Amino acid sequence: MPDVTAGLLLVLLLILGAEFVNGWTDAPNAIATVVSTRSLSPYQAIVMAAVFNLLGVLSGTAVASTIGTGIIDARAVDLTTLGGAMVGIILWSSVAARWGLPTSESHALVAGLAGAGMATAGPDVLLWTGWKKVLWGLLFSSVLGLVAGRLCIGLVNGLARRAHPGRVRGLFRGLQILSSAFMAFSHGSNDGQKFMGTFTLALVLGGVLPAFAIPFPVMLVCAAMMAIGTLTGGWRIMRTMGMRITKLQTHQGFAAEMAAASTIELASRLGIPLSTTHTITTAIVGVGSARGVRAVRWGVTFEVVVAWVLTFPICALASYLSVALIRWVGR
Repeated sequence: MPDVTAGLLLVLLLILGAEFVNGWTDAPNAIATVVSTRSLSPYQAIVMAAVFNLLGVLSGTAVASTIGTGIIDARAVDLTTLGGAMVGIILWSSVAARWGLPTSESHALVAGLAGAGMATAGPDVLLWTGWKKVLWGLLFSSVLGLVAGRLCIGLVNGLARRAHPGRVRGLFRGLQILSSAFMAFSHGSNDGQKFMGTFTLALVLGGVLPAFAIPFPVMLVCAAMMAIGTLTGGWRIMRTMGMRITKLQTHQGFAAEMAAASTIELASRLGIPLSTTHTITTAIVGVGSARGVRAVRWGVTFEVVVAWVLTFPICALASYLSVALIRWVGR
């Protein structure tokens, strides 16, 4: 096996740092509703999320392949490109997390790769095959998540209409633990794979791997780092997603999680990288709006949407400037 150079090691550490931030700012979305309805304690939810995130990461590599080979042309970039992209992602996501805003690490990653790639090789470095899937991911997370949330809560309300409220809460408390596990699994099968793909691409560019094929140890390391990030700093994001957008009861949390997890899982099997943050947010809004427009705190929702919109240009620009600065210093 070729030696791991200092430059490659630094880039790999930056990728793991970005994966840590992913756990810090994005993975809490998978367990926010089950914590807000008190079906599980925060620590119980985190342990469950860590286990099912890992299982989700191990369930396939379609999304990782899209990120590693379909967003930018690997033949035109180098380790500096990946390192600059990770710097941009870490900076923006850390600032947003400081304010409790759930950013999309999916959008941060593709925007960071795009900005860093263009700083290295110009606009021609972007690959339409992968970006087409990114656009499909936007449609899935924004439209399908909202529609699925409304449909799920309509079905749940219909089934529970004649049941006693206490019995409904008790039944869906147990069911929500299952739906939250499904949500964590789907998060791993999509978001958990993204930085795994970037890590593998770095090993290829660094000459450690002859071709893009994701080793099992890379899966384990990335999944573990994401779990550590969630344990360390996910509380503010959980509060925003689980309590501030709309007040959820157990049956509503179950509907939101089932809607979001089903949408994410479908995208994962198609190799479509989408935002867990977008999907669970639109599902929560869909569930909450079924009680009426005023049931949703639109001011909080607007703050989350602004963070989404800013993610693309800020991460792209920060990553572009990071690569330009690194190359200027290295002259």
